[in-house]
Order: sequence, then structure tokens, then C-alpha cells
Amino acid sequence: MPAPVNVFKEAILDGQTLYGLWVALASPHAAEVSAGSGFDWILIDAEHGPNDIPLIAAQLAAVARHAAHPIVRLPVGETWLIKQALDIGAQSLLIPMVETGEEALRLARACRYPPEGIRGMGAGLGRASDFGRIADYVETANEQICLIVQIESQLGIDNAEAIVTTEGVDGVLVGPSDLAADMGHTGNPRHPDVMAAVDALIRKVVLLGKPAGIMTTDPTMIRLAREAGACFIAVGTDVGVLAKGAQSLLAEVKKG
Repeated sequence: MPAPVNVFKEAILDGQTLYGLWVALASPHAAEVSAGSGFDWILIDAEHGPNDIPLIAAQLAAVARHAAHPIVRLPVGETWLIKQALDIGAQSLLIPMVETGEEALRLARACRYPPEGIRGMGAGLGRASDFGRIADYVETANEQICLIVQIESQLGIDNAEAIVTTEGVDGVLVGPSDLAADMGHTGNPRHPDVMAAVDALIRKVVLLGKPAGIMTTDPTMIRLAREAGACFIAVGTDVGVLAKGAQSLLAEVKKG
């Protein structure tokens, strides 16, 4: 029996447009509700959300019955952390703040078993192989892993071609908020210079033959990204949905 097919990877390589929700509440219940809400994918965030490996594993299990594909964003691209995330069953990883081709190659190798990479041989202990019950997991896992790197700095943009063309990098997600800060426009990703940089970067990624994505709640940025060729787009967060929904509900009730 081979490793499960990564339907998200298949879809973005096919150029399908997929919409996602950022999940940062660090709750299996919240992740399950989000995954059942009709989005094509969710992003379990361990960079800014208070997540650790056991909690990520619980969320992966909680969302498994839904069609939304779970991506895990790790806080850093450390080899040992990538290994643990893959072993608990994450098939798609997002690594933040990738700035060089050398770093991209190191990440790609950390995600794959030898000879393509350096991933440790311990999957039989985890969810990824159904605890050893997927007999051909090791032989078939590499092709189902999806590595998405996040370009969100001027240095990353300067090295975009080297990053994007790295073998084993399956997609690029643009981070407009950190990019804005790095460009001197902290808190203002809608600055014309930032918008132009985002547009140019997405077009470059697509021109180089890789899927591009973005996370933004701004309708103008969503439209710009889509027109530039982005095919996986996160349009909100579970935190935002809850906070705004609660405020809206109370305001509606108080109107009488």
C-alpha cells in the first residue's frame, strides 16, 4: 500500500484555484470546524499560533474526515522539526522566511527520504504510515510531500529565482505583511510599493513554473494575487472569523 495521495499538491500543480483559512487557535475543535466549512485547505499555524507537535497531531487527526487539506506552518525550518511534523502525518509544510536557494535546498532535502534527502527512517512510529500499517510508505512518501516556502523579505525577492527553481520546492507563498515591514512600510501591506512587489513576485514564481500563493484578508490584494496567477489563496483566519463574528452578533442583538 502506497502513501496517501496529496490532493492539494496535485491540484496546485494542475493550476486549480484553491481557497484556504489560516487556523491559529491551536484547538482541535476549532480546526475541525474550520475544515468542515467548505475551504479547500486550512493552514495549521505553529509560527504565530501557540502550537506544538502533539497539538498539531491532534488537529491533523481532527480534520481527517473533511475534504479540506491541512498544511502545517512550522515556526522555523529546522530538520528535526520537519521530521517530526512529517512523521505525525503532515504531507504539506509551509516554512516561513526562506531567503536563499541554499536554504530552500536544505529544506527540500529535510522533507525527503534518501537518496533524494536526509529524512530520518522512523515513520513506522507515527501517523504518517498509519503506525507502520502502510507497507510501502517509505518507498512512496517523497512524491506525496509538498514543500511550500514563504518569501517575505527583500532578500528573498532578490534570490527568488534560486529559491523557486530549487528541486523539491513545490510552491511559494508570498507573505505581504512581513514583506511590507522589511520594505519600511510596517503595518501597511497595501502601500503601492508593496503591492507592486507582491504582483511582480507572484508573476515571477508562475513564470518559473511553480504554483504561487498568498495569505491576505484584503480584497484588493486577493484580486491582485489572483490576476497575477496565484492559485492557492488564504482569505482569512479562524481568530478573525471568531472575533468579528462575536462582535457582529452582539452589535446585531443590541440594535434591537
